[in-house]
Amino acid sequence: MKTYFIATKSNLDVGLIVKKAPKGKIYGLVTTAQHIHALPEIQKRLDKSVIGGQLLGCNASMAVAIQNKVDAFLFIGTGDFHPIEVALETGKDVYMADPMTNDVKLLPKKEVEKRQKRIKGAYLKYLNSNFIGIVVSKKPGQNLLKESKRLKEYFEKKDKKCFIFLCDTFDFNNLNDFTEIDCWVNTACSRIAIEDYEKLYKPMINIFDLKRLEKLETTKDRGIKPAFYHY
Repeated sequence: MKTYFIATKSNLDVGLIVKKAPKGKIYGLVTTAQHIHALPEIQKRLDKSVIGGQLLGCNASMAVAIQNKVDAFLFIGTGDFHPIEVALETGKDVYMADPMTNDVKLLPKKEVEKRQKRIKGAYLKYLNSNFIGIVVSKKPGQNLLKESKRLKEYFEKKDKKCFIFLCDTFDFNNLNDFTEIDCWVNTACSRIAIEDYEKLYKPMINIFDLKRLEKLETTKDRGIKPAFYHY
């Protein structure tokens, strides 16, 4: 099945938000696809700022790349899904500028701590697991099968039995049928482990969170190697 990605720009005036951002900070500017075109104009209206760029789901690499140049981040968009990921990856404050409401507010630390607690709980379960299931999506843009195979090799070196579950559409009831699995590792959309985890009988951790805690990274040519991540 062919997939078409069509870029759609928001016509909202994000300039009004900038005036409400706290003064005296060097901001890292990050946003979603709808507002990426507005970042240069936003930068002009701020005293000091650095353009990070577009956030893609659980990928906050654009924020990580500039974290040492900024005091805090200014996220232009709705919801706290992306801001929480930026906070987890960088450890810095994230201000959320909602172009729908023209409000700017600081991401509550309790929301970040809640996510951290959930991630660490799943990670502790992983450490004590003998049987691990890696969930892989067949959907374009989410398929991490090659990386999952490398991760499987890594698990087996740690004397854990690992199985890869390749799915097109997720059915949590089907996953729950595999009662032998002690812990799930999600390589598809990170929202599955963040928002739908209660549908599973066993804990689930996202692959990127697991790599942070295991101090791992993946590369196409060299597989998994040691690395250092802020957490």
